[in-house]
Amino acid sequence: MEKKLVLRGLLAGALGGLLAFVFARIFAEPQIQAAIDYESGRDAAEEALNHGGLAGMEHDGPEVFSRAVQANVGIGAGMILFGVAMGLLFAVVYTVCLGRVGQVRARVLALLVAGAGFLSLYLVPFLKYPANPPAVGHADTIGARSGLYLVLVAASIIFLVGAVLLGRRLAPKLGTWNATLVAGAAFVVVSAVLMALLPSLGQLSANVAEYGGQATETPLPLKNDAGAIVYPGFPADTLFAFRLNSVLAQLILWTTIALVFGPLAERVLSGGRKEKATAAA
Repeated sequence: MEKKLVLRGLLAGALGGLLAFVFARIFAEPQIQAAIDYESGRDAAEEALNHGGLAGMEHDGPEVFSRAVQANVGIGAGMILFGVAMGLLFAVVYTVCLGRVGQVRARVLALLVAGAGFLSLYLVPFLKYPANPPAVGHADTIGARSGLYLVLVAASIIFLVGAVLLGRRLAPKLGTWNATLVAGAAFVVVSAVLMALLPSLGQLSANVAEYGGQATETPLPLKNDAGAIVYPGFPADTLFAFRLNSVLAQLILWTTIALVFGPLAERVLSGGRKEKATAAA
């Protein structure tokens, strides 16, 4: 039965990744392209400013993959593979939870596990370290940003498991509803404390020249020696739209996994119960 559930988790994850890619291709890709255009324009402005507009741009080597290939095949394959990985993880956690969280229907359990995955693996870390399009966040801070993000992911998972155990322990005394509220509040509090202790993305960029020594995530307006702005800062609406669509894409992924996996798991589980009943007879 476990193998059947895992296979269905892979299927649900692949479909979720595909739907998330379609959404991102339509709604998030324009923001990515706008960020790339901004980065190219800023590089050109910096080159002209540094050389007084007399020297030509130094071009990088030819692209290994064109922008069209990256935006379609590259991102599409990446998101589908990511969905498969999340579907596999989801199925494993779902199998572990079977029979250990009380009498919960298969579809309801699928929604709960998917919600926990979305919350701990994405939403909580995103609130502190949100996704960035190109040109946002300096290359020198990539290692630090990635490390801090992974720390928050791991901590969020640990906090969520702790909240579930706390809720189960308090349930006999407080009742299921009150115990759930207390456990949820504990999760929010410890997550908020950790977020407050970890440095922000702006703090990581404060010592980068392009950011003017200020704690900001996005490049500031580019100025000449006279203090006049020769190129604007990164547009806030592009950053907001990109991050919003990133959240929605992840929400589509996890919702699809839950809605597709739930009915499939229900059939597997009901079939297993029928086999046991037949064997017992």
